[in-house]
Amino acid sequence: MASSETGAANGQRAESASVGAGALTVGQRVDRASDTAHEAWSRTRETVSDLKERLDIDGRVARNPYGMVAAALGVGYVLGGGLFSPLTARLVGFGMRMGLRLAAIPFLENELRGLTESVMNGESDESTEGQGGERKSHRRGTNKGR
Repeated sequence: MASSETGAANGQRAESASVGAGALTVGQRVDRASDTAHEAWSRTRETVSDLKERLDIDGRVARNPYGMVAAALGVGYVLGGGLFSPLTARLVGFGMRMGLRLAAIPFLENELRGLTESVMNGESDESTEGQGGERKSHRRGTNKGR
């Protein structure tokens, strides 16, 4: 084994002969941890810049600032643990009630419109005694006089 290590971190000379074959000094451990942290930081910065470039975050903020603020608030709410909170349960419940009401109104409107049309068609088809017959004869009389 060599008495010194030539490729030590930060250009410092590390001596391993006096310490033992597999043991590292505290300074060597700190240097390795520092180098590992610097590598991780540089990789993280590269990844964030690549992600930022691909998602075009700066352009999106410039085009739609309010939408991006809303998206940031939503992401923060979810990451902050708000997804399973009582407030979220109330908001989802309110949204479901409103959604059902808004979906039911057009359905009920169509059903009532169909019902009234069937009732009106049923009255106009009657040519027997009663109000239906009287209305037809009254209409015919007024139209003929004009």
